[in-house]
Amino acid sequence: GLMQVMAQELENTSNIRVNCINPGGTRTSMRGAAFLSNLKDAIVVDVGGTTTDVGVLQGGFPRAAATAVTIGGVRTNFRMPDTLSIGLGGGSIVKENPIKVGPQSVGFELTQKAKVFGGNVLTATDIAVAGGQASVGDQGLVSSIDSILVEHVNGKIQEMVSVAIDRMKTSASLVPAVIVGGGSILINDEIEGISEIVKPNHFSVANAIGAAIAQVGGETDRVFSLAEMSRDEALSEAKTEATDRAVSAGARADTVEIVDVEEVPLAYLPGNATRIMVKAVGDLAGDQ
Repeated sequence: GLMQVMAQELENTSNIRVNCINPGGTRTSMRGAAFLSNLKDAIVVDVGGTTTDVGVLQGGFPRAAATAVTIGGVRTNFRMPDTLSIGLGGGSIVKENPIKVGPQSVGFELTQKAKVFGGNVLTATDIAVAGGQASVGDQGLVSSIDSILVEHVNGKIQEMVSVAIDRMKTSASLVPAVIVGGGSILINDEIEGISEIVKPNHFSVANAIGAAIAQVGGETDRVFSLAEMSRDEALSEAKTEATDRAVSAGARADTVEIVDVEEVPLAYLPGNATRIMVKAVGDLAGDQ
C-alpha cells in the first residue's frame, strides 16, 4: 500500500547521487591544509581578506555537517562541509574605543586603503605589520601605532578565533590548528584549546593545492530492510557499492577507503528499515 510506495519513493530519492551543494573554496583549502601539514585530525583556520572559515579535519577529510532537508515530507540528512565563518580577515577595519575588528573590511582594496600601503584606513594587516608579525607594505607608515593598541587588537583577534574554534571542536581535548590563507599573518599567538599552531610553508595557496590533490569519492545512500538481511550484510553491501562508485568515478582501486558510515533507523517504515549512507574516497587514477 502507501507505505510500500513511500519506501520506493525514498529509495529512489536516496539513490540519486547528491551533488555537493557547496563544493567551493572551503573544502578545497581544507584538503590542501591536510596535505600541507601532514595532519589527519586538526582544526583548519582559513583566513582570507574579509572572512575566516574555521573547519575540522577528521581522518584527513573535512568534517561534514548533517543538514536536515525535507523530501516528499520525509526529513533526510544531506551533507555539507561543516565550517563556521567569522568576519575577520586581513582587510578587517580596526576601530578603537571600544576595540572592534571587522566585520567591515576593505577587502580587495587592501593595497590602496590600508595604512601600510599609504592609505588612511587602519586594518588588521596594519596591526600585524606594526607588531612585527608581518612584513608587507611600508612598515614606516605604521611605526607610530601605539604598541598597547597593537596588543589589544591582537588579543581581540585571538579571542575571535578561539571562540570560533571552540564552537567547532567536538571534544575538550587539545588539537592542532592549521592556519592557512592570505590573512594567516594575523594569527601568531597561542590559542586556547589548541595544542600547536601549524603554518605550512605554502600556507597562502592551500586552496590551489587542495584542488590539485583532488580525491574522488563515491557514495551510496540506501534504505535496507533488516527483515531480509543482517545489519552486517547490509553494511557490507553498502560499502562495496560506495567503493565501486568511487572507482567508476575515477579513483584508483588500491587507494579507496571508506571514510564515513552512517545509519539512520527508519521507524516510520515497516520491515525494520534502516537507511545506510557510506562514503568511499580514493586518489585520482593516473595522478602520480
